[in-house]
Amino acid sequence: MIRNKIWKILAVLVLIAAITVLVIKIQRKPVKEIFKEISPVIGSIQSVINSTAIVQPDNRLEIKPPINGRIDKMLVREGDVVKEGQIVAWMSSTERAALLDAARAQGADAMKYWEEVYKPTPLISPIAGEVIVSTKEPGQTVTAADIVIVLSDHLIAQAQVDETDIGKVKALQEAVVTLDAYPQIKVKGKVDHIFYESKLVNNVNIYQVDIVLETVPAVFRSGMTATINIIENTKDNILLIPLEAVKYNKAGAYVLLSAAPGQMPVERNIETGISDEKNTEVLSGLSESDKVLISGAKYVPVQAPKQGSNPLMPRRGGR
Repeated sequence: MIRNKIWKILAVLVLIAAITVLVIKIQRKPVKEIFKEISPVIGSIQSVINSTAIVQPDNRLEIKPPINGRIDKMLVREGDVVKEGQIVAWMSSTERAALLDAARAQGADAMKYWEEVYKPTPLISPIAGEVIVSTKEPGQTVTAADIVIVLSDHLIAQAQVDETDIGKVKALQEAVVTLDAYPQIKVKGKVDHIFYESKLVNNVNIYQVDIVLETVPAVFRSGMTATINIIENTKDNILLIPLEAVKYNKAGAYVLLSAAPGQMPVERNIETGISDEKNTEVLSGLSESDKVLISGAKYVPVQAPKQGSNPLMPRRGGR
């Protein structure tokens, strides 16, 4: 008796499962493929190598005092432009600072005398450049190991290029630099130097590439992150189609062309050239008069079933 009941229960469960699958099939329509028709256009295209970069000085020079002592006067501050040989600060040696402190207690005459007799030591800029760091203040004690001022001859963008792309980068290639902090500002530049030694970053070999900027806007600061587009190739007056229109098989690239009403689209092999983020160049196989189809799958849901159409629900009779 128990075994018969189990078999009956299993049979009911199987029947319910079969009805459920049937209901799902009834309430679904097959996926319908939608086509959008476009025509190839004549235009321009650029193939670029994308990379991240850091804005930094081409030559970064740290000025340290030649002796231990005390800062008497700072003559420059951050953002100032200095000339080669310009005095940027005055300082006293430890002995001069102690002597002046003692003379100050004796009066103004003694102070003036020893200031004339024992001259301060100048800090001189060995290059022309811009002051990018100036943190010391007058009266502050420093040693010969302390950095008083940091100079930058000019700012560059140092890109980090993946080893898979470094073979495409050449000296004097044009580039466009965009700061993450100021995306509306785009600065042109050129590839100046490609490093010979790689660095391992996140298990990827990276080569540093110096980009010299045509102009350096006032908002540029050392240490800012930027996006670099190194222009690999540029072509004008060429035939272009969207990337999503190109398909691939064993024979290579092909597109779908519009056919007569009621007929399936026609495949046509094409030869492609360079590409950017949106379009690709067509070298052969298409003309401006062709109608190219861009396909995409779209599920069309069924309208809600009418009352009583569910096979699991009893139908209502009408009078």
